[in-house]
Amino acid sequence: MHPRVRLITVLTLLLLGSTLAINMFSLPLNTRHVPPHAPITNDFLHAVKGQLVNSAGHEVRLTGVSWYGMETGSFAPEGLAVRNWQSILDQIVQSGFNTIRLPFSNQFLDDPASLPHGINYAINPDLRGLHGLGLLDHLIAGARLRGLKVILDRHRPTASGQTTLWYTDKVPESRWIADWVMLARHYRGNATILGADLHSEPHNPATWGTGDPKLDWRMAAERAGNAVLKTNPDWLIIVEGIEQYHEDKYWWGGNLQGAGKYPVRLSIPDKLVYSAHDYGPEVFPQVWFQSAHFPQNLIDIWLQHWAYLQLSGQAPVIVGEFGARSIGQNTEGIWLRHLLGFLKVHGFSYMYWAWNPGSADTGGLLMNNWKTPEQQKLRLLETDQAPLLDTPRRTFQAFPSLLNPVQPPV
Repeated sequence: MHPRVRLITVLTLLLLGSTLAINMFSLPLNTRHVPPHAPITNDFLHAVKGQLVNSAGHEVRLTGVSWYGMETGSFAPEGLAVRNWQSILDQIVQSGFNTIRLPFSNQFLDDPASLPHGINYAINPDLRGLHGLGLLDHLIAGARLRGLKVILDRHRPTASGQTTLWYTDKVPESRWIADWVMLARHYRGNATILGADLHSEPHNPATWGTGDPKLDWRMAAERAGNAVLKTNPDWLIIVEGIEQYHEDKYWWGGNLQGAGKYPVRLSIPDKLVYSAHDYGPEVFPQVWFQSAHFPQNLIDIWLQHWAYLQLSGQAPVIVGEFGARSIGQNTEGIWLRHLLGFLKVHGFSYMYWAWNPGSADTGGLLMNNWKTPEQQKLRLLETDQAPLLDTPRRTFQAFPSLLNPVQPPV
């Protein structure tokens, strides 16, 4: 084992038993649909080296879930056929999460063509007649009342499925950027929304640092991110990785190796946050899961592909998607436990995929009845009895010298 990996492994094991105090904002609100002491804040976040901090300079750790559906042909979050949407938000808060990642498509914003399906209006009467941006407004207002933060995730251009690049023939780059600018303008001043996850899971033939305007995801993220910041300088610009950097393949959206040498250049540098997606062997049997050194090899894998950016102080990293169907003592469960230990010890923010029970790859945090929580999964995700959002700053002074970060070009 490389000395760098051995030392980080020791630090990880020593700290795994400790809990992370994560402070939430704490103004009690109307409790008719809200758990007692639900928080709210008008605070925006920014980056200081490898940390997300609030306006007071206190470190912030986001512990969230994705609640998908608006990016699909349903054009609405799933579960509303059997649940009241407010009860779902209440349950997310009660489960200890402070952030929701809401996937959507550009097609979802088409008005009035993309009408929602699968909503039981008898149990969701206040959603009747709402669609597209109006429906999104309603969900965000509900999140605000509960002190939940929201990340907007442009998951795909249309409801038909994921795309390799951020644009298609039907949704050109100009439409992608224009929709982000519209959302940034529409929600300017609304601190419930943390920012824009610009595009989910760019993958081959997407490149990083090649200078090809049609394929270089780093350049596209700069174009979109700077357009958003010109309209709304408060938002975080969340940039996912790609699949392959040079000859090294990783998860879709998970490979951020190129960001060390070719960082994303924003007009407001402290609004940059990177995001990586990371999954276990039930999603795909990657070679590192079959190594004789598994699971000890995982830390080196994560450091190589995304963790180095935060631990060396270059920029914060949100693990924007991860999840597992199996959480026992099989390879999948071992991977999940090691990843969660690594995230908790080193202060990474995360968004679990997904709240929904229907994800074919990972299952969800609810059972198929959309009501009963998967308690074993929730226990693995717990950081404390009362997870909070605002913590004292915490640093690991050893990491900059250990990781020897690549200095960005001048």
